[in-house]
Amino acid sequence: MLAPVALVVLDSAAAEQAQVLKKEFPGSEIHGLAGRADDQADVSFSETMEHLQSLFLGKRPIVGFFSSGILIRALAPLLSDKQTEPPVLAVSSDGASVVPLLGGHHGANELALSIAGALNGVAAVTTAGDTRLGLALDVPPAGWCVANPEAAKAVMAALLANEAVALKVDAGNADWIMESRATFVETDAVHCIRITDRSDADDGLIFHPPVLALGVGCERNADPEELIALAHQTLDDANLAAHAVACVVSIDLKADEAAVHALADHLGVPARFFSPDELEAEAARLANPSDVVFQETGCHGVAEGAALAAVGGLGALIVPKVKSLRATCAIARVESGVLINPQTTGRPQGSLAVVGIGPGMADWRTPQVTRALAQADDVVGYGLYLDLIEDVIQGKQRHQSELAQEEARARVALDLAAEGRRVALVCSGDAGIYALATLVFELLDREDRADWNRLALSVCPGVSAIQAAASRIGAPIGHDFCTISLSDLLTPWDVIRQRLEGAAFGDFVVALYNPVSKRRQKHIIEARDILLRHRPAETPVVLARNLGREGEDISVIRLDELGPDKADMLTLVLIGNSQSVELNRGVGRWVYTPRGYGTKMDRNGESRLSGSK
Repeated sequence: MLAPVALVVLDSAAAEQAQVLKKEFPGSEIHGLAGRADDQADVSFSETMEHLQSLFLGKRPIVGFFSSGILIRALAPLLSDKQTEPPVLAVSSDGASVVPLLGGHHGANELALSIAGALNGVAAVTTAGDTRLGLALDVPPAGWCVANPEAAKAVMAALLANEAVALKVDAGNADWIMESRATFVETDAVHCIRITDRSDADDGLIFHPPVLALGVGCERNADPEELIALAHQTLDDANLAAHAVACVVSIDLKADEAAVHALADHLGVPARFFSPDELEAEAARLANPSDVVFQETGCHGVAEGAALAAVGGLGALIVPKVKSLRATCAIARVESGVLINPQTTGRPQGSLAVVGIGPGMADWRTPQVTRALAQADDVVGYGLYLDLIEDVIQGKQRHQSELAQEEARARVALDLAAEGRRVALVCSGDAGIYALATLVFELLDREDRADWNRLALSVCPGVSAIQAAASRIGAPIGHDFCTISLSDLLTPWDVIRQRLEGAAFGDFVVALYNPVSKRRQKHIIEARDILLRHRPAETPVVLARNLGREGEDISVIRLDELGPDKADMLTLVLIGNSQSVELNRGVGRWVYTPRGYGTKMDRNGESRLSGSK
């Protein structure tokens, strides 16, 4: 599987073409040259050659919307082993020409054809096997593995020279090879292609098809190395190739078991899971049914049952359960030319990413959040927030609700993930600041549901409103600060008042979230009066409304001017401390809070402040 594609652009015209491809390739990123093409970019760079080299060394597929000469000059010093080089393509800025330069048999040719289709251009594929035979032997279909890729060159040369090449199929099928324009003989020949799940095959170019299901079970928190060692020993003893394993399978009770996922990652295959009822349906085919296992799990066999469930009626158990101290392993194989498709086998571990999209503009959305959104099957959120990221989630299943229905949204996200889906729960700003990450963990803690507890959870940070507001007006939070929500829907006003008193007494810069609503008009007045008892009336107050969106407005007033008419629920109120300064210069109007550098200078004018940046 290719890593996320880097779409590198040097001007705005190319950026428009890159936007088209970004929708075609989920997880891809636009990398734009600073000052020329960074307004639509996910990643900005200033030195083109260095940036291209960094991407190449990081094994990132590169699509450069500029002349091939730039790519050649940048990457030529780094070329060494073509077997490890990522795809590199040059695309004309109008999208008319697509040229795969490197990695033709590692995805570049296929990528070129896909790009040409998306941009209505022409792919200049020059690899002989692709053009004459429609076949690339060193790039088999997903799930397949070439055991000895160094043998591909000689076999391809023989095919191109119309020399005899034998094709032997021991397991799986050869459909993708037979559908090409190449011809093969049934008798022995000097050159041979062999499709097998055997590990001891040594004749010709060897392909391992995805025909084996590796069923596993283990005690809770078993050592991953134990399970990995058991799996390899089981495969070796049966002379089976690890690269013929299509998936690691187990009972859904193990969906969150680290050892199972470590084994799947080690083998480079998906981990998939079945319910106890699905495994119990295989009881009649088990070699080692166990009443003890049934009492603990609801099925008579985990490793054998999962392997059999994965291959279905077209397969059979070929290695019965093998045990180590804390783990078990069994292997089943599909027969009659059938292959295993892991994407339709059992279900994956569900995942929930709670993502913060920032105030709403693409420039303030982190690449991690963009990737999480692109990889999601379902997105859950308030309708306005989903509209702000429509370019990223287009075509995905949307689940939206009203602003005040936070708990309902979190439950929907958790339930969808529990079905084995990849879910993104969308928050504005940062997911952990007055947003839904806290609610998700509160629900997990409160309800302790087994299906929720087995999920893969992640929290992806975003640019918070306080960061966005501060950046727009200068540096008001350059010293100690705190945030306080004035909404008393979840927190009693007496508690909020106490926190305001503490922030005022401590002379913190204070950011007020949810400052005013139609129902709540007086809280901001009381907050103002509490702060006025500890800092000057002329203390600057930043009013930041609709940050990063249409109608953005940033203004500065005095603290004694603050009232309910100055803000609403779309406004962040940022109140300086007793040292904060409003700075009016020819370059603009700014607010900053001194950190004390001016008092920490020695006689030579050098800072003595430790820890400064």
